[in-house]
Amino acid sequence: MFQGMRRCRGRAGLAAVVAAVLGLLPAVVPGSEATGRLAMPAAASAPVSRIIVGLRAPATAIESPGDGRVKALAWRSGLELRRHQAIGPALQLVELDRPLAGSELAELLAQLRADDAVAFAEPDSRVRRHAVPNDPLYAGQWYLQGSQPAATHVEAAWDVSTGAADIVVAVLDTGVRFDHPDLLRMGQGGRLLPGYDFVSADVGGGFLGANDGDGWDSDPSDPGDWISASDAQLPLFAGCTVEDSSWHGTRVAGLIGARTNNVTGIAGATWDSWILPVRVLGKCSGSNADILQAMRWAAGLHVDGVPDNPYPARVLNLSLGAAGSCPQGYQAVIAELDALGVVVVASAGNSGAPVEFPANCPGAMAVAGLRHVGTKVGYSNLGREVAVAAPAGNCVNLTGPCLFALDTTIDQGTTTPLGPGYSSPLNPSIGTSFSAPQVSGIAALMLGVNGSLGTSRLIARLRASARPFPAPDAGIPLCHVPTGASDIQELECGCTTSTCGAGMVDAPAALAEALRPIATATATPSATHPGEAVALAATASLPANGRSIVAYSWTTLSGAADISPADTSVATLRATASGPVTVRLTITDDQGATDSSDLVVTVNPPPGSGGGGGGSVGWAGLLALGLAALRRQAAAGLLRTWRCPMGLRAPGGCRDSGCSRR
Repeated sequence: MFQGMRRCRGRAGLAAVVAAVLGLLPAVVPGSEATGRLAMPAAASAPVSRIIVGLRAPATAIESPGDGRVKALAWRSGLELRRHQAIGPALQLVELDRPLAGSELAELLAQLRADDAVAFAEPDSRVRRHAVPNDPLYAGQWYLQGSQPAATHVEAAWDVSTGAADIVVAVLDTGVRFDHPDLLRMGQGGRLLPGYDFVSADVGGGFLGANDGDGWDSDPSDPGDWISASDAQLPLFAGCTVEDSSWHGTRVAGLIGARTNNVTGIAGATWDSWILPVRVLGKCSGSNADILQAMRWAAGLHVDGVPDNPYPARVLNLSLGAAGSCPQGYQAVIAELDALGVVVVASAGNSGAPVEFPANCPGAMAVAGLRHVGTKVGYSNLGREVAVAAPAGNCVNLTGPCLFALDTTIDQGTTTPLGPGYSSPLNPSIGTSFSAPQVSGIAALMLGVNGSLGTSRLIARLRASARPFPAPDAGIPLCHVPTGASDIQELECGCTTSTCGAGMVDAPAALAEALRPIATATATPSATHPGEAVALAATASLPANGRSIVAYSWTTLSGAADISPADTSVATLRATASGPVTVRLTITDDQGATDSSDLVVTVNPPPGSGGGGGGSVGWAGLLALGLAALRRQAAAGLLRTWRCPMGLRAPGGCRDSGCSRR
C-alpha cells in the first residue's frame, strides 16, 4: 500500500474583542486593525419598530382600500400603530407604538402572517454597503467576490459575519512561514497559533524528508520542500520530480485566514478565526502515520509523546492525498473526530481521476475544483464522494499571466525561505489544494454563528446551500462518474451532482443555513401500545449563537395518534391504533428561522391481542370483535345466567359482587 501522502499539486507556482475560550484561547484580537470593521451588527440584537406587510388581493371588489384594510388588520390584531404608509398597491409600512424583539416580535409576526388578508409580514431591517476590505490585492481575489459564476460570494457573507475568535482551523500541510505580514504569530497580532511539527525521521534515522534537522517538535515552520536533481536520485524520493519549494501550507493558510482589512496584501475568507499550523508534509510527501496522529492532536485528543493541544480545532484542512480507497486508519480517526464535532475538509485531487483519500473517506468533506465559469477544471478529480465544489484556478490563456489564478500568501524563496510574498497571475496558485481552504474558511464562518453544528449537520447544511452548477456551453461534455482508477477525465466538463458534489459553495447561503436553529426531538418510550402515554421532548433543540427558540410545533405525519399540547417544548402522544407513528417537530427562533426533526414511535398491538394477521386493530375494532364472540357463544348455548343480589342479570356475569352461579 502507498505509505506516503502528498500535497495535492497543481501548477506551482480577520475586529471584535476576543473572549478567551475556556481560558485557553489567547485574549487578543487576531488581525485587528485601527481601520475599523464593516460587518453589520447581529440582527438578533436590534429591536424592530417597523414591519412591512404584504396584503393579499381583496376578496371582493367592495372591500376598503389599503388604508382601511390596514386599520381593520390593526384592530383584528390588537396593534397599537404610530403610523402606516403605503409602499405600493399591496405593500404597507406599519410603524408600531414601541419596538419589539425576541419572542414578542415573533408572536406578532406569526399573528399577522396567520391573518387571511396578509400575504407576508417581515421586519423593516436596515442594509449597509458590502463589507469590502482595504487590502490592496483584494481586487484580484475574484473567487471571494461575485463577478464570476463559480465565485464563493464570501464578500456578501461578511455582511453577516467575518468569523469568530473561538473557532480554530487547523492546516495540516507543509508548515507555514510565521514571518509573513498577512499571517504572523498571535503574539504579534497575527492569526497563527503555535502549532506542532509531526514530520518524523526517515526510516533510516536521518532527516532528509523532514528537511529541518529533526523529527517531531514544537516548530511547524516550513523550511522549504524543494527537490533537487540529486534528491530525485535517492530511493527516499522515488517518484518525486525536481521542483522548487511550494510553500504549500502558507498558501493554504492565507486563503483561509490572511489578516484582513489591514491595508496589506490579500483578504482571507475568515477575518477572526485562528489558524493552527500542523506540519505533516516534508519534502515531496508525508507519512500516513504522522498525519493520523496529527489529526487527532489538532482536534484536541491526546497523542503520546506530545504536549496536549491547548487550542483544539473545529475544522481540519487537508490539502493532500493519495490514490486508492480510504484506509481503515483514516476511517477510524475521522469517525473519532466526527464524534467530537470536528469536520475534515479535504481536496479531491489533481489528476482528473477518482477522488483520492482522505477526501473519499466516510465523514470527510471532499472538495472538487471549478473553473471560473462553474465547469469542472480539467485536472480536478471527481466522483460521488465529492460534497461541494469551489474555484481551483484556471488560466484560460495559454501564454502570459494566468487570468483566473487564486492569489494568496507565499514565500519568495525557490529553496530555503527568502522573504514574504504573494502568488499572482505570473506565479499562480492553482489546484484543488486551494479549493479546499475556501470551503474550510466558509465552514469556520458557519461555526462562528452556530457553534452547536455537528459534523454531519454542518456538511448537510453546506451542501443544501450550494448553488446549482450552470449548464456547460455547447461542445463541452457532461462529467461522468469514473468507472475506475484508469478512467481519467483531464478536460473541462459540465459538473453534475454525482460528479462534483451538491453544487458550487455559496458563503452567504451557507451562513443562512448555519443560522437556522437545530431541532432535536425525543420520544420516551420509543415503543408503546395504543392509548399509552409517550413523552415527546424538544428540550435538546438549540438556537444559533445569540438567538432563542420562541415556538414549537408537533405534527403527525403518518399513523394514528393524538398529540397534546402541540405547541410546547414537551408534549404527550397517545396512539389510537397500532402501527408506526411518524412525528415532526418544527422549531422557530426569534428571527423566524426554522428547523424540523422527525422521529418514529413504534406502536405495538395491545398485550394479549395476538398482534399478527397483517394489520392493526383499533379499540373500536377490538370491541366489535369481543361482541361478535359473545354472540357466537350465546348462539351455541355456552353462556350461563348469573343470580345477582339486586336482580341485575347480564350474559356471562353481573354488575355487582356477591353473585352466585345457578
